[in-house]
Amino acid sequence: MEITRDVILDLLPLYIANEVSEDTRALIEKYLENDPEIAKIALKSAMAELPRNIPSPLTKEDKIKAYSEAKRLMFLRTIILAVLISGMILALLAVFFIFSSY
Repeated sequence: MEITRDVILDLLPLYIANEVSEDTRALIEKYLENDPEIAKIALKSAMAELPRNIPSPLTKEDKIKAYSEAKRLMFLRTIILAVLISGMILALLAVFFIFSSY
């Protein structure tokens, strides 16, 4: 089976990121020896420096909205838990009074 240029170009980002197996690495390196144009692309890509700290796209308004929504959900959760606990206590009291009257 012949390895085409398109296959090498598909594998090239993984090769540059050092995320390929040894067999794939050997295959790509062998191909790069015979194709100087792809070898040049691989070298340029490997030397390119990617940004390390990508800034958060959140604005102050977005952060305030997220905080307000989280606060609202926590309040709602507290209310639901209070209602459930109160209901359980009332149910237990009802059962206690029903059985104590016998």
